[in-house]
Amino acid sequence: MIDWSKFAIVAGVVLLASVVLPTFYSGGVRLLETSGTTSVPARLGAYACFSICIAAVLFGLWVIIPQFHG
Repeated sequence: MIDWSKFAIVAGVVLLASVVLPTFYSGGVRLLETSGTTSVPARLGAYACFSICIAAVLFGLWVIIPQFHG
């Protein structure tokens, strides 16, 4: 039997991640593209956006792969 409440939680997390991660990635690309060589704060913001994306992907892999739970 399907536990619909857990199914709804997974669906909600997937929906949220499919909106948030591309937003951060595109924001990072935009900041990196507009920073040029002079704007250090924009470049740091871009790296922060990319770091959030990388952290989310690594956390997703950690959740999926049981050997990491060791």
